[in-house]
Amino acid sequence: MLEQTQDREEIISRVAALDIGKASLVCCVRVPDEARPGRRLQEVQTYSTMTRSLAGMAERLRGLGVTRVVMEATSDYWKPAFYLLEAYGFEVWLVNARDVKHLPGRPKTDKLDAVWLCKVAERQMIRPSFVPPPPIRMLRDLTRYRVDLVAQAGAERNRVEKLLEDAQIKLSVVVSDLFGVSGRAMMAALIAGRRDPKSLAQMARSSLRRKIPALEEALTGHFNDHHAFLLGKMIARVEAIEADIAEVDARIEAQLAPFVEAAARLIEIPGVGPAAAAAIIAEIGVDMSRFPTPAHLAGWARFAPGVKESAGRKKGSGSTGHGNPYLARVLGQIAVSAARTNTFLGERYRRIARRRGAKRAIVAVGRSVLTIIWHLLADPEAHFQDLGADFYLSRTDTERRKRNHISQLEALGYRVTLELAA
Repeated sequence: MLEQTQDREEIISRVAALDIGKASLVCCVRVPDEARPGRRLQEVQTYSTMTRSLAGMAERLRGLGVTRVVMEATSDYWKPAFYLLEAYGFEVWLVNARDVKHLPGRPKTDKLDAVWLCKVAERQMIRPSFVPPPPIRMLRDLTRYRVDLVAQAGAERNRVEKLLEDAQIKLSVVVSDLFGVSGRAMMAALIAGRRDPKSLAQMARSSLRRKIPALEEALTGHFNDHHAFLLGKMIARVEAIEADIAEVDARIEAQLAPFVEAAARLIEIPGVGPAAAAAIIAEIGVDMSRFPTPAHLAGWARFAPGVKESAGRKKGSGSTGHGNPYLARVLGQIAVSAARTNTFLGERYRRIARRRGAKRAIVAVGRSVLTIIWHLLADPEAHFQDLGADFYLSRTDTERRKRNHISQLEALGYRVTLELAA
């Protein structure tokens, strides 16, 4: 029985493809031959990747009536051409190089790669990658840079702890946060030349003062001027990065202003804070028309198991593959935070973690979070409503639960008789 599919056999009439390098690119254009219907004309030219040359290429494409321009995602070299052609009003597609494999035995040159990409593109045998609009791209630059800054600050803090260990200063054993108010004050005093453990321990604040004897022991070491010099540089570096993070946060807040309502709806999800909401919007945008269903979004983010089947046998481990690392990181953080809550997501994490481990639970909860995000962003009127931690328990088969309880009591040596309550 023949079934109707969604595939459309349509040739893109006027299309161009770019094989991009750092200094130059090869542009292949294919258009109809008006003199000979059914035939195609082809032009292949090399352009510099400088702005003036790219503008000249855009004018040439416009003169030929090109409607769609396709290019491979080659490092970051695709961005200048993509952004310029986008500004000129072309429909620009960025495609994954894995989807444009060359034929075996075909010579591989920049020119031939551009021609092959153009032929594949005109027959619509490829699909575009998700490239967000300019406002989201700027927000993405900020949120990703913030992630890098936080990582740098963490690395510098680790260096501080290693330096103190080298000087036999065991402050991190007693103080939970080495860079808290008390820890910073003690390290500043060490840099200033104070070495007496008793006077240093008296700088403890609040509940830490109960640990003054332990602090005196921890601050007894062989800290010298060499350590003081390095510690001063490291702490200055940490403070500089923290100042940069604060400035970036302010910039993110300003860039997020047009999407503040969407961010507020995302914050309703357990485990999602302001930073996580900004990162989510930066990675997937707010227009869910790009993802027809929540499953499309989960598949794009690689939070869905891959399907590999051959000769009727399923192969592989069912792993999800590698998706957007920045989105995966924030979804993992949300899943771990939600696991500590008495909510549906928290109970879902705990149920799966007991049976299949924490890693699979993180992926499962991350997919659930993506589904919630899709619905919240697809419908501006939607708001998050928690199903409750007892969602699974209230919907589990009553007879099965009854049998489980009876068997557990009988295993303990009881004889069970059931009687319905009035």
